[in-house]
Amino acid sequence: MKTTPVTKIMTRDLVCVSPDQKILDIKHIYEKKNFHHHIPVIYDGKLVGIISLVDFMYRIKGAGLDDSEPVYTTLSARDIMTSNPVTLKPESTISEAAEIFATGRYRALPIVENETIVGIVTTADIIHYYLHKA
Repeated sequence: MKTTPVTKIMTRDLVCVSPDQKILDIKHIYEKKNFHHHIPVIYDGKLVGIISLVDFMYRIKGAGLDDSEPVYTTLSARDIMTSNPVTLKPESTISEAAEIFATGRYRALPIVENETIVGIVTTADIIHYYLHKA
């Protein structure tokens, strides 16, 4: 168990955005059902940031659901993302991820190989793993 790599539980099918994408696009991503709450921000194929649902909600402060709200077309992903997020490598273990999550500072960790994002692991992934391991 302590040596199981994060690749066993990570999400591989990611929806990513570019730093210049307007947050209207991000709103539409979040409006989809069963969407992961974290969106990687990619530039030239490399991970440059991550946007959480909390980041998004904090920055739209009181904007309604109508796409015509000015905030959705004035702010870009780069304006609301967390730059240079903490990452793990594919060979990192589930235990290593759990220790980082235990600090309480993170809810998602991008998995990066050769500067390219290959997946993401979340606190929910860790919980499901520990609940279902037998």
